[in-house]
Amino acid sequence: MTFYTNIILLTELLMLTMLVHVINYSGFKRKQKIWYVLTFSAIMLCAAAEFAVHNGHYDPSFKGLLTVATAIQFSIAPFLGTLFIGALGLDKHAMIMSAVLAIHAVFELVAAPYGLVFSFGENGYSRGSLFLVYEAFYVLSLVFLIICMVIVGRRFKHRDVMTIVMILVVLVAGIIPMTFFQINITYLAVAISACLCYIYYNDLVQQDIQAELVLNQRKMTKMQEHMIFGLANLIENRDMETGEHIVRTREYVKLIAENTRKEGYYTDVLDDKFISCLETLAPMHDIGNILIPDSILKKPGRLTPEEFEEMKKHASLGGDVIKGVLNGVTDEEYLQFASDIAMYHHERWDGTGYPKGLKGEEIPLSARIMALADVFDALISERCYKAPIPKEEAFKIIEQESGTHFDPVLTRIFLEQKDEF
Repeated sequence: MTFYTNIILLTELLMLTMLVHVINYSGFKRKQKIWYVLTFSAIMLCAAAEFAVHNGHYDPSFKGLLTVATAIQFSIAPFLGTLFIGALGLDKHAMIMSAVLAIHAVFELVAAPYGLVFSFGENGYSRGSLFLVYEAFYVLSLVFLIICMVIVGRRFKHRDVMTIVMILVVLVAGIIPMTFFQINITYLAVAISACLCYIYYNDLVQQDIQAELVLNQRKMTKMQEHMIFGLANLIENRDMETGEHIVRTREYVKLIAENTRKEGYYTDVLDDKFISCLETLAPMHDIGNILIPDSILKKPGRLTPEEFEEMKKHASLGGDVIKGVLNGVTDEEYLQFASDIAMYHHERWDGTGYPKGLKGEEIPLSARIMALADVFDALISERCYKAPIPKEEAFKIIEQESGTHFDPVLTRIFLEQKDEF
């Protein structure tokens, strides 16, 4: 097989592969698939027609068939860039240019019998006096392709100018040898450029889709945080609070978690995601209060044992409420994290807390951190049933409860950061 035969065979196989991929690829709409199929089929047809003429085995008895094949090739070739622009999504641009190129196609078919653009004699193929018309339309098509590729590129956030330049270099590298030196590698260059465009375009689409997904996820996360904070604030206001409790405790848990990680404790759990979830979901720790009667929740004096038992239910109820509110809105891990804070932040290190009587590290770390923040802020805040106590006295109470109510490691780190709190 000659070098030229190998070139054409490679071009045909490359385009056939792309056709199979396009037909079976589910990422395109029907219209876009049609544009791609037309593009790759046209390249195959033009390459085959060119091979029939320039394969080195010319027979004058076939000049009529070769004239028809070449006329078809010359009519279709300028359309290649236009077809691909349609595949890249610029349908209107492609249709307008197709109307212009249709004039040229008619000219080629009319001029072919008279040998004005090309002809076949006893010695084979030769260019006619109006061959320049074909070249002009070919260049026009190439310029149109370049302009439209720039337009397509500007539509994407992640465009790569160097890739577009390299595609154009490959095209020019194929056209120049044919135009000036009669080296027929044009359609291989066109085929390679088409593949590069195809890959580049789809990469741009995927990158933009990914960026859009990330942006939407951020929006959803922000909406989720606003919903959580708003719901928690509503509940705090029902409890005759101003909402400052959830703002402060949110900051407290973040400080405790960050300083604990800095000290090298619980580092297997305290990653950025954990701290972010803790800060976001801390406002929901008392969401169970929504199901506690006002007669208990807003009672100005000390609760009776029976009332206190009823009040204690807010912890387990909080876990259920969270699952009801967030189920289907977020993933299972996030849901469990929020539920743990609400349900277990009244557990005690020594196992005497509620609702489950968990002990030590059986209590989720998020709830142990929440317990410290919640109790400290409750001590220094005015409530309907108590006056606030001085901060130093609150710190002493926290210190005394280390190892009984609170995780001793977290308590020590908390007390070391008094100024921050």
